[in-house]
Amino acid sequence: MYTAQGRMYQQELLQQYLPLVKRHALNFKTKLPPSIDLDDLIQAGSIGLLDAITRYDQTRGTTFGTFVLHRIRGAMLDELRSRDWAPRSVRRQARLLSDTLYRLEQSLGRSPTEREIATAMGMSLAEYHQLLCDTNGSHMLPIDQVSEDHLETLEFHGRNPVNALLDECNRTLLIRAIDSLPERERLLMALYHQEKLNMREIGQVLKISESRVCQLHSQAIARLRAKLAD
Repeated sequence: MYTAQGRMYQQELLQQYLPLVKRHALNFKTKLPPSIDLDDLIQAGSIGLLDAITRYDQTRGTTFGTFVLHRIRGAMLDELRSRDWAPRSVRRQARLLSDTLYRLEQSLGRSPTEREIATAMGMSLAEYHQLLCDTNGSHMLPIDQVSEDHLETLEFHGRNPVNALLDECNRTLLIRAIDSLPERERLLMALYHQEKLNMREIGQVLKISESRVCQLHSQAIARLRAKLAD
């Protein structure tokens, strides 16, 4: 692992730890929106790996494996923070979506359709779908507050939305609200939060695109918030 001068064989270490970079990039990717590119995460993690190789000091008592893992994850988090994929305008739109869903639930006495929601928000259906992509998991954390601990439970733009809702209401009310969702959204929630399938796998089950899965998940969470606000 070391040369006669005590320096690490950098090429050997790169080859040894690149699979770790890819593994963590894939793990992050399953918890982030489709707009975040996997190759960008791998590139950021690789930069973190190179940084770890050049900066590691064994005299500090930290194992190289621990140090390199910290640098890889830190570099990926820095890449995500640099994106700032949750600007204030998106959060305002998320709140508007929740308010609109609540009003429609009350006036219609049922779950509104996507077209009804879009019309109530003064949008075309395509604009509404884009809004769902942008606000996917509208309970998101500000990007500058994302940490390694948050990322462990991060689902798209924030912590697990079902756990967040459980913190705000009792389990019986949440189960009742989930049961009242449209059938496809109810199935999606079960596949994602109970069966632990990722967005791509759910898309294969439902025969829809991954981006459409993200839209429906965002809409389902917004519906739940509206129902629980009643």
